[in-house]
Amino acid sequence: MKTIKETGLSHDALKRRSVLKAGALTAAGAMLGVPLVGRAQADVVKLGAVGSITGALSYTGTQARKGIQFALDHINESGGIKSLGGAKVEMVFVDAQSRPDIGAAEVDKLAQAGVAIIVGAQSSAISLSTTQAAARYGIPYVVDVGSAEQIVQRGLKNTFRFSPGVVRSVEQSMLNLDAMNKAANHAVRTVAIVHEDGPFGSGMAKILSEKLPDIGIKVVETISHPTPQRDFTNIVLRLRASGADMVMPSHYINEFILFMRAIQQQRLKLKAIYSIYGGGASNIRFVREHNEAAQYVIDTNHWFDPKKPLSKKLVEQAAAAKVDLTYDVMVAYAATQLAVDAIERAGSTDHAKIIETLASQTFSDTIMPYGPIVFKDGDNTGSQLVNTQVRGDKIELVFPKEFATAEPVFPMPDRG
Repeated sequence: MKTIKETGLSHDALKRRSVLKAGALTAAGAMLGVPLVGRAQADVVKLGAVGSITGALSYTGTQARKGIQFALDHINESGGIKSLGGAKVEMVFVDAQSRPDIGAAEVDKLAQAGVAIIVGAQSSAISLSTTQAAARYGIPYVVDVGSAEQIVQRGLKNTFRFSPGVVRSVEQSMLNLDAMNKAANHAVRTVAIVHEDGPFGSGMAKILSEKLPDIGIKVVETISHPTPQRDFTNIVLRLRASGADMVMPSHYINEFILFMRAIQQQRLKLKAIYSIYGGGASNIRFVREHNEAAQYVIDTNHWFDPKKPLSKKLVEQAAAAKVDLTYDVMVAYAATQLAVDAIERAGSTDHAKIIETLASQTFSDTIMPYGPIVFKDGDNTGSQLVNTQVRGDKIELVFPKEFATAEPVFPMPDRG
């Protein structure tokens, strides 16, 4: 290589010649289809993930994180994002610590990391704060689980809720409950509602109080509690005094398990335990560790379509990793599928292009038992819940029939 002195050129002239030469090589490489280091080709696309691996929601957040990773592993093994030259997808995870304020602050880290999209946060309260924080940066955000209607009622263009909200979930659940109760000659006539006092539980209780009388079931007691709540003895005593035929609980997993154990220990006689987003009723950990307390509990919740090939792939991944296959894993996996598909279709990591893709296109290829995924004002109009029931050491699907693995048992027999 010649020095500046040997070329007879000034430093500025030599610099201009180098720039021109580099430009010519780049243009030639582009015409020949040769990948060059300066072309707009992403080797890695960063997906932000918000969850809680500490605090009251640590189990849910840990499970969801695993579901996201399972989805990314499958996507990367299948060739990555093809519209971006096979770019691999990498998860950037932040811990909300089960607190909305910390979750919102952690979104700043995702923005600094340059994530293309965010998936999270398995909680209505945390989803409300983190989607608002992401909106400041214009980052698209797919809410995996967050039932509070405020999530999609604030006009945030970056926010897309994958699973159904509380209104549609309750309406669907009431239809299912009414059908089962009619088939049982109206065995259930009174109900007590027990719920956590955050946006999720409070919103659920309000709608249930309005809807249950329409199907001939009288609400005789409504009890709220904070999260966390460690002792449900007094609440169960209030339920006994109410004389309710059925209890409808709405908690996160830890409180749900403690509540069911308290019902079992106090030998509270009920004709049905029917939950919507019960927290533990569709969780195999609950079934395994507290089998007697779990028997015949019916839940209206998220679940995958077991007949789909990708669902079978997830079952294999979870088994190999020795991970309980809970709905948190399932929904986080499916929401990640959707998020990466949006990047694939947009052919870009540009936030505005991904948001436009999510807002305007129809999606379908996820593991969930959903109809066509179309977002209207940020809400997935194709999402739906299913009914599960604990039977022995299994969680069976009992509704809708096209996905069912067993018939519902309603009312439930005496659990002793």
